[in-house]
Amino acid sequence: MEDYATTDDDYYEDYDDDRDSLGGFELDSGIVEAATRPSTKVITKESLLAEQWEHIDRVMELLSLKEHQARTLLIYYRWDVNKVIQLFVEDGKDKLYTEAGVAIVYQEDLVTAQLPSLVDCNICFDEAYASEVTVMDCGHFFCNNCWTQHFIVRINEGQSRRIRCMESNCNAICDDAKIRNLVAASNPDLAEKFDQFLLESYIEDNKRVKWCPSVPHCGNAIQIEDDEPFEVVCACGKQFCFSCLSEAHSPCSCIMWEHWSKKCQDASETNNWITVHTKPCPKCRKPVEKNGGCNLVCCLCGQAFCWLCGGATGRDHTYTTIAYHSCGRFKEEYINKAKRAERDLKRYMHYYKRYRAHLDSLKLESKMEETIKGKILALEARESASKDFSWIRNALHILLRSRRILSATYVFAFFMFGDDLVKDEMTDKEKELKKNLFENQQQQFEGNVEKLSSFLVEKFHQYDEEKVLDLRMRIIAVSVSTDNLCRNMYECIENDLLGCLKGTFHSIAPYKSRGVLRSC
Repeated sequence: MEDYATTDDDYYEDYDDDRDSLGGFELDSGIVEAATRPSTKVITKESLLAEQWEHIDRVMELLSLKEHQARTLLIYYRWDVNKVIQLFVEDGKDKLYTEAGVAIVYQEDLVTAQLPSLVDCNICFDEAYASEVTVMDCGHFFCNNCWTQHFIVRINEGQSRRIRCMESNCNAICDDAKIRNLVAASNPDLAEKFDQFLLESYIEDNKRVKWCPSVPHCGNAIQIEDDEPFEVVCACGKQFCFSCLSEAHSPCSCIMWEHWSKKCQDASETNNWITVHTKPCPKCRKPVEKNGGCNLVCCLCGQAFCWLCGGATGRDHTYTTIAYHSCGRFKEEYINKAKRAERDLKRYMHYYKRYRAHLDSLKLESKMEETIKGKILALEARESASKDFSWIRNALHILLRSRRILSATYVFAFFMFGDDLVKDEMTDKEKELKKNLFENQQQQFEGNVEKLSSFLVEKFHQYDEEKVLDLRMRIIAVSVSTDNLCRNMYECIENDLLGCLKGTFHSIAPYKSRGVLRSC
């Protein structure tokens, strides 16, 4: 599900044009705010190496390290240069290097020169010429055959980004250049795989960079500048939550969205339906649905039983003589279970139907883009005083963004006011008050979204100029109001609802008037 999108520059230009041409009618500051936003950037396959090298080069320069040492340090600290510098200042280089496995305690040339012509390898216990031995930064050396086998095993196990020295209790990370040279002599393809692992480490080990979850994969990754959870749009058009890589789902938390997705996919609600509308056969235990008025039912396995009490009986079922069971016994546990299942099913279907209805509306409204463009072209072709119709494009953007958010509010309400995730977080009275507050705001927001949708389907390209100007004022007013209601609902969710929970597991992407951030 992907919203209609324009560039960020288009948003600024369009809204500014509206302000200049409204003759005193000011758009809400929430729409025209020059919001300070965490910047995002697309990293392509071609630019990945340059992005990685920029960080390596900076650490090499600041700490006077070699390339492989800087890379080892950055991989350990998840490519966070600022954290590396901070720890260097606070703890000193010895602790910083030791924890990351960076060894710079000797001069390699000196150690190599001191090796005898024949040395014993402490792994295979064979003698090897000094030219067949490799010394690592930590000063430990073994024969090239043992090193090579060690590296091949680690690369095949997927542990190639941090391959440790073979010496017992040595925490030092091996020089990737030496790893590459040794492995390439034995298996060139595996050496290329090793290089790819190191290259992709900038994404795999970096908490501020993630692959775009598009299918098929576009090959892009998205980089952010802040740890705050939010949603982005890749250059390929894929819109997603940066935290969990699911589709954009604010104002739901990632935990809520994960549970909802699973709930919609698994058989939990099917089981509820079966519990409410069927009874198990007393012989084969398969669920049986009654399709007639008689309370004597027969399973496909041939077993007859009484629908009222579920007890097995013969085919000669009468209400005067029923052997071995009684329909008059009240089974409170079963009744309570059935009622609870029926209530849960009805509650789920209430929220699911509304969630699904708004998604269906979003799919239909997303197709309005071409129609809207055609209407705008028809208006522009006319000789009229107004040539600026950006208010129509902005309205469509607000509609699509609001429709997606509106669908997610029903998912949020399902969990917020249910017993799945926030049980015992509020008293019944508190929950009812907060539920009424939320639903009132949701209802107003929903009304505005529907109104905005109805405006945009009008045949305004056929209106005279006076009627177009009148529609323009109404659309702008509803757009501003819709945006305000959306912001208020976010504030209600963050402060009044999620803010009252004891845990901090339900953070949501912050509200943005322009919606999901487009990466550049």
